[in-house]
Order: sequence, then structure tokens, then C-alpha cells
Amino acid sequence: MKRVTIIYLFLAGFLLAGCQVLEKKQQSGAAVEVNGHYLYRSTLDELTVGLSSEDSMRVVQQYISQWAKDILIYDAVNTGKSNLAGNEIERMVEDYRRALYIHAYEEYLVENNMSKTVLDSTVQQMYDQMIDRFKLDESIVHGLLVVVPNNAPNIAKLRRWLNSLQNQNGEINAESLDNIEKYAYQMANGYELFTDKWLTTTDIASRVPVEHKELETQLKNKNQIEATDSLNTYIVQITDKHLRGEYMPIEFARPEIEKIILGERQVDFLQKERERLYNEAIQEGKIKFY
Repeated sequence: MKRVTIIYLFLAGFLLAGCQVLEKKQQSGAAVEVNGHYLYRSTLDELTVGLSSEDSMRVVQQYISQWAKDILIYDAVNTGKSNLAGNEIERMVEDYRRALYIHAYEEYLVENNMSKTVLDSTVQQMYDQMIDRFKLDESIVHGLLVVVPNNAPNIAKLRRWLNSLQNQNGEINAESLDNIEKYAYQMANGYELFTDKWLTTTDIASRVPVEHKELETQLKNKNQIEATDSLNTYIVQITDKHLRGEYMPIEFARPEIEKIILGERQVDFLQKERERLYNEAIQEGKIKFY
């Protein structure tokens, strides 16, 4: 195996002292040499920022070992110690390099030249066409959450305000909401109004001490869900809901629909761009057939 040179007792000096200056190779900043390849101290310094002396030694030793092994294997390939065909390796490297450039350029084209606007009518059309794809895996709800201490006064009154949060037309009762918010401001340990955004039962379970499965069961028959722990009472008032297995409302499905539409648009956009470049190259004589 080829010689691995550790310059000026690197492990004893650099690893243990950390701040000593290497005398040999001081100008280049090299810390380790393997067959004419150099690993620089600045690279090792970056690896050990904020680490203890013991951790620094371990990290640097591991890095040097892996780096040296990689160099030795790479040199073995280049010196003919394997049956690898150099031209084949170069072709693979060039193919990969070309693919990276193409990917980066296409990302640039999509970001700067492709429209990201998705019309409501387009979303509605796809929603109607793919409706069976948009069934809920879990229930979603609109509503309000109040968290109050177990010994808070007038919790019964709070429940009544929550029950009257909606009128018969499904509209929010401004007076009830005002009473709830005033009470929450004075007494609550937590308050969240989500009448204009959908929360899943997973979201609710992360806020309330009720199991996800139990939430799904209760939502079938209840619009007010209550739970307690040793400190607090949690009350969720539901103002709208779509149960598991039902179709998503279109506004909930919209992000997924837009992702599908933009994905299809990107494929079409890039295909047309490739065709445009190809046709221009033929017209300008850049492509010659023999």
C-alpha cells in the first residue's frame, strides 16, 4: 500500500493541542498528505467547531481515515490496479455532469418562464373529473378550541356560549363569539379559532387529550367534544365537519389538485422547450444527418 504521510506529528500536535501551527507545509495549510493529495487544516477546523477536545479528536481521526482510504482507492483505479475501463468511467462522469446541468437549467426555466397561476375553473374541472381520488382518510373540522383550568368559574356558561356559537343558518353568532373571547382572555390557558381553516382529527388530537380513534367516533354524533387532564378542561366546538370517507371540500383538496396541474404543466412545458430547441437547431443547420 502507498505511503500515507502525517505532516509534523499532526495527530499529536493538531488533535491534542488543537491550536498549534503546523511548521512543515505552513504556507499551503496542508495537514495530511496521501500520495501527493493534500487535506487542509482549514477543512478539519470546520469539522470541529464547537466540539470538545475529545470529540474533535474522534471526528478528525474518522475523517482523515475515510479521506485517505478514498484517495488510495481512487489512485488504485488510476494506476491500473483494477479492470475498470477509464473511458467508461469518464463517460459515466460526463453523463452525470450533463444530467446535472440539464436538471438545473430546466429548474431555472420552470421557475422563471412557466406560469404558476391555476384558475379556479381548472381546479373545479379536475376536482370533478377525479372526485374519487379526493376522499378523506380522516375527518376534518372547522371550529373553536378553548382550554381552561379545571377550577375556572362559570365553565357551564362557557359551554352554553359555545353551543350557541352558530345560528340555525350556520352563521357565526357574533354575540356568543364575543362572550367566549372575553371569557378566554380572562380565564383560558389556550384559545384557537379555526372557523376559516380545516383541522384534521390528527391536528385536534395533538391539542386535546383524546385518542385519534375516539375523536373519529365522537365526531359522528357530536359537535362539542370535551376532555380533561389533571390541570385543564379542553372544549372543542365544531362549526363544520367532513367525516372520514366523505369527499374533501374543494378548498381542502386544492393544494393537491394544484400540485397535479403544475406537475402536468411542467412536463408539457419542458417537452415543448426541447422540441423548440431541436427544431431551431435543424433550421439553423446545427444538426447534420449523414
